[in-house]
Parts: sequence; structure tokens; C-alpha cells
Amino acid sequence: MSVVAPLELPPLPAAIEVAAYRIAVEALTNAVRHAGASHVELRMVVNGALEIAVTDDGPPTPQWRPGVGMTSMRERAAELRGTLEAGPHAPGGRVLARLPL
Repeated sequence: MSVVAPLELPPLPAAIEVAAYRIAVEALTNAVRHAGASHVELRMVVNGALEIAVTDDGPPTPQWRPGVGMTSMRERAAELRGTLEAGPHAPGGRVLARLPL
């Protein structure tokens, strides 16, 4: 696993911090449980929004079926007027959350 993130983040509202943490943990947990990957990356970028991407290099899979974890990640992002995309992405899978700042 690798993490790519700024050395320092701007001060974030508590709701953004909690949502970012929960989304990242759920996406990492899903990658470990379901992806069959040899590598997972967590990347955070700040550019008017906090973007959190969890990608893996697991084998190609068909469209993902949303379960409780996927639904909760989408709801957390939506509560903050953010977005969440999740599904197959070359070479494996990707969860991308954008939480506006």
C-alpha cells in the first residue's frame, strides 16, 4: 500500500474530516476484501475540494454492485454536497470522492 498526500492539509471542517476518514477506510477495506490486488494506493489532493482516491491493481471486474459500504460512502459524500465515483478502472478499481471545501 502507498499513500500520496500533501505534507500539510489546510484546516478542514470536522464534518469533512470525518467523512474523508470514513470513506478512505471503507474504500481501503473493500480493496483488501474484494479486489485481489497486489497494490493499493490512497491519494489525497486539495484543489478547491478534498479529493480522495483509492485505486488498486486487481484483476478486471464487471461493474460493481453497491452494498452497504458503497452506499454509506455515497451518502457521506452527498451529505456534504460532494460526489463519489466507484467502479472498475484500469488496471483494477477506483473509488474517487470529492468533498467541497
